[in-house]
Amino acid sequence: MNIQISDIGHVIQLAIAPVFLLTGVCTMLMVLTNRLARIIDRSRVLEDRLEIAAHDPYMDELDTLDRRAHLINYSITLSTTCGFMICLLIALLFLGDTTNLPLDRYIAGLFVVAMVALIGSFTALLREIFIASKAMRASAARRPRRQRMDGA
Repeated sequence: MNIQISDIGHVIQLAIAPVFLLTGVCTMLMVLTNRLARIIDRSRVLEDRLEIAAHDPYMDELDTLDRRAHLINYSITLSTTCGFMICLLIALLFLGDTTNLPLDRYIAGLFVVAMVALIGSFTALLREIFIASKAMRASAARRPRRQRMDGA
């Protein structure tokens, strides 16, 4: 196996696009874990309040937070799957180019699976955002309106 420096450079050029995609997936994972952390923090606050006094609005909000956490966990799983597929894709790009094995179908298949997982992750995130927005609007509707500072 005689690999030239120019061949290695070509393989690295092939792997650049999936690496950028992997960077985006990692950023997505950071966003998802931050959203999950905020959901967990809010759940803990509500659970502490429930120990003091049982209120239906707290239980309703905990149910909403549970649905949101489920969707975020699903999104994290799909994003991680996407990242894993991209890593395999990069490995197969190197392997196929350095060994001249016909791996093009596997590479294409991995890319399709990675994109389906990423689409699913974005879909779950969007559903979670819709649930959070709906809960926020419902909470705002229950609160009494404040009078404006200018007396109007």
